[in-house]
Amino acid sequence: MSERIWDKFLTPRDKEVFAASGYGARGAFGKRPALLVIDVSWAFAGDRPDEPILESIKRWRNSCGAESWVAIDSIKELIDTAHMKELPVIYTTGFRREDNWDSGSWGWKNNRNEEDVAQPVPDRDGNAIVDAIAPQPQDIVVYKQKPSGFYGTNLASYLTLLGCDSVIVTGTTTSGCVRATVLDAFSMNYRVTISEEGCFDRSEASHAINLCDMNAKYADVLKTAEIIAYMRELPNGMFKLPSGATKASTQSVPPLRAIA
Repeated sequence: MSERIWDKFLTPRDKEVFAASGYGARGAFGKRPALLVIDVSWAFAGDRPDEPILESIKRWRNSCGAESWVAIDSIKELIDTAHMKELPVIYTTGFRREDNWDSGSWGWKNNRNEEDVAQPVPDRDGNAIVDAIAPQPQDIVVYKQKPSGFYGTNLASYLTLLGCDSVIVTGTTTSGCVRATVLDAFSMNYRVTISEEGCFDRSEASHAINLCDMNAKYADVLKTAEIIAYMRELPNGMFKLPSGATKASTQSVPPLRAIA
């Protein structure tokens, strides 16, 4: 069996427990998937693809640095394939009042929260999806204020409208908004697949261990190439997608503020 990204973080005892407990069995793809792209915005990726994280977070406190852009390459491959196969692509991103009042509990665990009142780069809306994978007219953008893409949003109703039975999850952060979205999707009995290369986090250990835990209990964590191969086998025309009469845009709500 090939080595997984989390193997170097597991103790021999951990590996024995997983082997004996039955967790980590391979699930299955669904028949009608949607691709979820969680929070891949300037605030989380930074605006300089080669910039190390410790430099990037000086301006973008939530940035995951250069590793973000490696994952974005994989996410773009998945999006391009989904578009080719006419599959739903649903993005999430955040929004805040200009005065940051609605940040609520986000302020309890980060002492740089008030920086969100002013954008670190004046011509960049922190919660706009990065240009490399910007939503197309037929895509859907869901706005949220808490980690899960489902909490307080229309995501579940959109999946119902589309007749989806499964989700393919990408984005950031693996340990935060990706995980929260995966757990909610699992709780709603969707089949869940996660792109290993299509997720990123500011912590290497958190990224790897959360992929491990989700693969053990809630989802199949698979290589992007395997997911693309599955998507290519699906028939075209399964979904009634938005007409795209009005171009999808992350600028269609009041000015946005980044959330973790």
